[in-house]
Amino acid sequence: MEAQNDTKISEFLLLGISEKPEWQPLVFGLFFSMYLVTVTGNLLIILATISDPHLHTPMYFLLSNLSFVDICFTSTTIPKMLVNIQMQSKVITYVGCIIQIYFFALFVGLDNFLLAVMAYDRFVAICHPLHYTLIMNPRLCGFLVLASWVMSALHSLLNSLMVL
Repeated sequence: MEAQNDTKISEFLLLGISEKPEWQPLVFGLFFSMYLVTVTGNLLIILATISDPHLHTPMYFLLSNLSFVDICFTSTTIPKMLVNIQMQSKVITYVGCIIQIYFFALFVGLDNFLLAVMAYDRFVAICHPLHYTLIMNPRLCGFLVLASWVMSALHSLLNSLMVL
């Protein structure tokens, strides 16, 4: 039998933005305030599109979906970072890292797919204004958003499995 290394990785050490302890409250406050502004702004967009019947159009439906994805996107990394800053802990488990990679890739891909769908929506509105309501009906919008979710989830799963 030949000797071999049997080391298992169970967690990763995360390096912070600043190693100086006196900077940690400033870094925490800065990121926490940016996170709150992002979540609040996107929630206001979603609430505005839901509450006003004049905004029940394909463009605002897609915009509210994009806002929801942006909330989820920022919520994949920032809360863990804020906890790490507060607890002075710099570790993440291997499983936690893979899960975070999956959701990060999911929402990045979904952002891109939704932006492409929004570009198609604007293309139809500009190039075919008289047929816009026939082409961009609620059923097609729902299908395009669902297809974006499915493609993004499969792509993210593929990337996560390749990392494993």
